[in-house]
Amino acid sequence: MSPYEIEMEGGSVEYTNSETGKMWLQRVTSHFKRVAWLNPMPPRSWEYTYSTDIIKKIMNDRMYPTTVQGLTDAMKALAK
Repeated sequence: MSPYEIEMEGGSVEYTNSETGKMWLQRVTSHFKRVAWLNPMPPRSWEYTYSTDIIKKIMNDRMYPTTVQGLTDAMKALAK
């Protein structure tokens, strides 16, 4: 996701949506006790991408790489 999609109303493909992507992500994290975000980018690049930083904060650091180990770690976190 780009920062625009996360932080701006109508920032996604649903340009008529009056809510930000951030609002939707916060809604998901408020509704479900256990959530995980799978990030296809390698973890070494996460600190250099503004949108990744935003999502990581919204998800309370529950971000995992899309690797076998990342999926294993995400499933363990969700099973707790």
